[in-house]
Amino acid sequence: MKTFYSLYMLGIIVLAFVLQLAFPPITDAFVFNPETFPSQPWTAVTSMFLHGGVAHLFLNGLALFMFGPLLESIIGGRRFLLLYFASGIAGSLFYYLFIVLGISPPIPALGASGAIFGVLGMLAVLRPNMMIYVSFIPMPMYAAAAVWFLMEFFGAFNTGSGIASSAHLGGLVLGLAYGWMEKGRFGAVRMQRRRDWSEY
Repeated sequence: MKTFYSLYMLGIIVLAFVLQLAFPPITDAFVFNPETFPSQPWTAVTSMFLHGGVAHLFLNGLALFMFGPLLESIIGGRRFLLLYFASGIAGSLFYYLFIVLGISPPIPALGASGAIFGVLGMLAVLRPNMMIYVSFIPMPMYAAAAVWFLMEFFGAFNTGSGIASSAHLGGLVLGLAYGWMEKGRFGAVRMQRRRDWSEY
C-alpha cells in the first residue's frame, strides 16, 4: 500500500490543533509574529502546523486531503514535501514583505494555507484541464489558479479581512513556479496518434 506523506501532514496538523486546545501557550510560542520574526525565523515553519479554529482547520484539511495525495502520486513524496514546506515558507515571507511595505498590518498569522496553495498552484500547471469547483462553479485548474491569484492579490490589500491573503499568494506563486520547472517531467501525458481505431 502506497504511503502518502500528504496524509501524514494532515494527521500532524490535526494533532497540533488538539495540542493547541490542550495547551494554549503553544499557539503564542510558535505562531508567525512579524515583530519577532527576524529573531525567530523558525516560526515561518512552525506556524504552518497551527490553526485558528475548527473551521480554519477543516477547510485546510479538506483541501490537503483532496489534492495532496493527487499531486503526490504525480511527483512523488520527496518532491511533495519539498513543495509543501517551500510554499509554506514562501507564504510567510510574502506576508512579511507586505507588512514591511506597509500594505498589511503587523498581525501574527498561522495556518497551512500557504503550503496548500502551493499544492494547488503546481497542480494547475501539471494538470491544467482537471475540472474542479470554485465556489460551486466548475472550471479547469488553470482558470481556478487565475481566479485564486486575483482574489488573493486584491485580498492582500484588504487589511480588515482577517485573512493573510498575501501568504496564500506567496504559496500559490511558488507552486506555479515549481510546476513550470517540473512541467517537462510531470506534465500531462499526451496520447500519441495511432493509425488503428481507438478502443473504448
